[in-house]
Amino acid sequence: MSARLAHGDIHDLGGLRLRLSVNRRARRVSVRIDPARGEAVAVAPSERRLSDALAFARSRAGWIRERLGEAPAAGAGFSPGGEALLEGRSVPLEAVPGASAARLVDTPSGLAIRSGGEGEAFSRRVENLLRRMARERLAHHTETHARTLGLKPPRVGVGDPKSRWGSCTPGRGSIRYSWRLIMAPPEVLDYVAAHEVAHLVHCDHSPAFRSVVERLVGDHKPHRAWLRAHGARLHAAGRA
Repeated sequence: MSARLAHGDIHDLGGLRLRLSVNRRARRVSVRIDPARGEAVAVAPSERRLSDALAFARSRAGWIRERLGEAPAAGAGFSPGGEALLEGRSVPLEAVPGASAARLVDTPSGLAIRSGGEGEAFSRRVENLLRRMARERLAHHTETHARTLGLKPPRVGVGDPKSRWGSCTPGRGSIRYSWRLIMAPPEVLDYVAAHEVAHLVHCDHSPAFRSVVERLVGDHKPHRAWLRAHGARLHAAGRA
């Protein structure tokens, strides 16, 4: 009798690291890439379906190998002389003496982020700046879309989930986003805000839900495609 599979189990897939995960909100088995951990994740809607998820991952071994090869590895955090993505553009990171907080400045050469601190302190200050900017932008877009639909603006928070860009809890009137959306082009961030606000009306991804998103931002397929193409880079940026 084969061993029972469980949430969190790690399997070797021809030299590739594969983790099993149960997500009760999932409708089917799937595989995603976690660039921060350098692994693939086989997702199932229940423990019973973990064997199906594992089999599906094995059938997609070539695709997984290719995607893990493309995924950027975690670096040493944000560091002076490096760059950070901001609204789809690369912005240089510059060190200044002292322990000042990171700030966005307009220089003769263009925008730059300047911060005090060394090592982890520098990286943390840059991330804190990006988090503040993300929350401000997302709160604004969320409120705009909610008012368009005649809804009370929900509470907005930001975090750092490993793969999701946003989550909506209609019963609590709250939406939580990944702060890393500040790295994406403004229209992509706006699309994610519209997507989550639409969940205040429809708690699914039905045609009615998609119709609400289209009412708010028009054709959203290019924005979804951008996230699929560049999401791994955003999730890996600044991770030590």
